[in-house]
Amino acid sequence: MTVWTEITGQRDAVAELARASSISPSSAVVDDAQPPVLDPTVDDAPTASANASSMTHAWLITGPPGSGRSNLAYAFAAALMSPDGLGDEQTIRQVNARTHPDLGVLATENVSFKIEDVRRFATSSYYSPSVGRYRVMVVEDADRMTERTSNVLLKALEEPPVRTVWILCAPSDADMLPTIRSRVRTVRLRIPDVAEVADLIARRDGVDDATAEQAARLAQSHIGMAHRLATDPDARRRRDDTVRTALGIRSVGGAVLAAARMIEVATDDAKAYTASRDAEERESALRSLGVEPGQAVPPALRSQLKALEDDQKRRATRSLRDGIDRILIDLLSVFRDIVMVQLGRPAAVINREFGDEIARAAAATTPARTLETMDEIAVARKRIEGNVAPALALEAMLVSAVR
Repeated sequence: MTVWTEITGQRDAVAELARASSISPSSAVVDDAQPPVLDPTVDDAPTASANASSMTHAWLITGPPGSGRSNLAYAFAAALMSPDGLGDEQTIRQVNARTHPDLGVLATENVSFKIEDVRRFATSSYYSPSVGRYRVMVVEDADRMTERTSNVLLKALEEPPVRTVWILCAPSDADMLPTIRSRVRTVRLRIPDVAEVADLIARRDGVDDATAEQAARLAQSHIGMAHRLATDPDARRRRDDTVRTALGIRSVGGAVLAAARMIEVATDDAKAYTASRDAEERESALRSLGVEPGQAVPPALRSQLKALEDDQKRRATRSLRDGIDRILIDLLSVFRDIVMVQLGRPAAVINREFGDEIARAAAATTPARTLETMDEIAVARKRIEGNVAPALALEAMLVSAVR
């Protein structure tokens, strides 16, 4: 087992990061975000520098949701902090537990980062590494930073310590400020093949090959969602309910009812994801405050529990938004399947379990109208991202699809 074992379908990215992590700090290039060095012996032709395989102080890992951005970031962090650059067992174990003394992690389960958290995190990046070769600062979902918050991070990227490495994760480099993009080296991930994701799920989660293939296919190679579909029967049932509801719409009234049903499914999914975790966090907080189970909380401690509850509410809001967005992605897969059938490519269907319903839907309309419906789904995703009420956005999208 190596530090790169769990990374699926990203051979080129792994090769680039493995080369960089093998370079010792004393010979690493601190800042490679400079123009190519010109060779005076050649007529103004830029020479091929060593930057393609050298080390730099800041990296941006981009890729579609589920491609494994954070997994690759932590694998790279383990390689950087290990003595040989390959990832020894103890370092890997500490990084997986997020307990390594030279690892800093900034993540949020809210809609956006708090500027106070980013400011404290940036300050901690100036500490020297204690046991590893580098101090590594990982920022998950860096695209959730507002412009003001990103400027706080920018100051730390402009003048980094020699042995501090930043690893940012975002869906696209376009989600970051241009000033930040100019100070990082971007590593772009691709969508893994269904077979690659299925092999990982079967090997890691211990499910049978058929279940792993179905989960990877329905998740459209989203590794995290494939894991959930393979291990959680209720998640599979809720997804099937969404697809069945979408394919059963026949009128405007049915579209409005379907939108309400989809919101209900997303809410149930979000509650299933957060309820048990919220209870565990509250129990742990009470125990750390010295409050016995069933005992009334003293007034002096209520503010701390109130802060925890506020964080949990923000996390629930993000979880609900993510669930609704996932429903819209599932709907995109349904109408994509309809287009594939209309164009004579039934073998490319994702939702094979609904083959008959998809064939009937394909016969009832034209490819042009199906593509218009897919455009409406994309508009609904943008509206929800802009804080439009999810129920209204879904209703507008489904009514347009029916018409």
